[in-house]
Amino acid sequence: MAAAESTRAQVRLGTDDLSSGPWVFARQVAEVGAAVEPGDLVEVLDASDRFVGHGLYNPASDIRLRMLSRGRRKALDRPREFLLARLKSADRLRRRLLRLEAVGDTYRVAHAEGDDLPGLIVDRLAGHLVCEHHALGFWRLREEVAWALGQLYPQLEVVHRVPRSAARAEGFDPAVLEQQERAEYPAIEIREHGLRYPVRPAFGHKTGWFCDQRENRVLVAGFAGGREVLDLCCNAGGFALQAKRAGARRVIGVDLDEVVLERAAEAARLNELDVEFHHIDAFHYLRGARETDRRFDVVVLDPHKLVAAKRDLEAGLRKYSDFNTLALECVRRGGLLATFSCSGPVSESAFIGMVFQAARRAGREIRLLAQLGAGPDHPQRPEFQRSRYLKGALLAVD
Repeated sequence: MAAAESTRAQVRLGTDDLSSGPWVFARQVAEVGAAVEPGDLVEVLDASDRFVGHGLYNPASDIRLRMLSRGRRKALDRPREFLLARLKSADRLRRRLLRLEAVGDTYRVAHAEGDDLPGLIVDRLAGHLVCEHHALGFWRLREEVAWALGQLYPQLEVVHRVPRSAARAEGFDPAVLEQQERAEYPAIEIREHGLRYPVRPAFGHKTGWFCDQRENRVLVAGFAGGREVLDLCCNAGGFALQAKRAGARRVIGVDLDEVVLERAAEAARLNELDVEFHHIDAFHYLRGARETDRRFDVVVLDPHKLVAAKRDLEAGLRKYSDFNTLALECVRRGGLLATFSCSGPVSESAFIGMVFQAARRAGREIRLLAQLGAGPDHPQRPEFQRSRYLKGALLAVD
């Protein structure tokens, strides 16, 4: 390799034409310096030994490099200051431009690639900042991340979480997950659009709360007044409680996870809202509704991720189609279906095509009223479509 102008370890690519996206895959890497360790922050050189930028290197992942910066060789001389600048930019968007603190005390502070922090998610949950690490490199930088967040939110507690899927993909030490499972974070209350919810930071799904559906919960609730609402895969009751608060005549929430249902029921009590929760698989509930000819005015279908990787795409789309076919069958004529997918490998066009196919299978006429996505605190860079992982459709059903 060419002589370095710094002591930071280097990785050389096999091309001079590096794409503008934040991920560099294993096939694009030609040579790795002898001193490079998994999770290292490295200098990236092109095939002609010209400096390209800085990235987080991991030989255990097919995403071999996650690019943090381009162009300036001194940009990462002081990682703490670099991370503070990136997080300050992300924070400015949420608090100054979007004014999310007026909506509640829960929102996404940093959205990984969407905020030029590939592999790092930070959610604010009331008095806690939950850092979800999808990259080994950011896990190794967690003290620097916590320091930077402390400059922006000095009154909040920073906690860290590694999803199991990320731990497998990134080759984390199993002891990290073992220690995480032993951690005891007390339950807290968060506020969102006038409602209170009990959550446990860094526990359960994602960071402890689904910030991405915040605006969609209110949107769907706007159609719920005086109507019967079914919230499938309801998790902690976000859609169900907003619908009841908006004046729904009857609301039923369905989920197979007993723990989240207990939290949903507690949230209903906290907010003095009458919502029925059923501990049952949503597929089974829908089949039972079909057999008894049970219908609802508004149905929400927000299942967990059904497609984790591209190899699962075909099977996952079939499952989404089955789910949506059953859901459409239990919507009253003239009613609404709000349906979602949080699977990154499923494109928006594939999702909408699947929904149209499901309508044909169900023998229902539909009109697409709106295509939905995550809230504005989940921004997308044009060169990285996977930032728009949440796809949704609001349908009028005849």
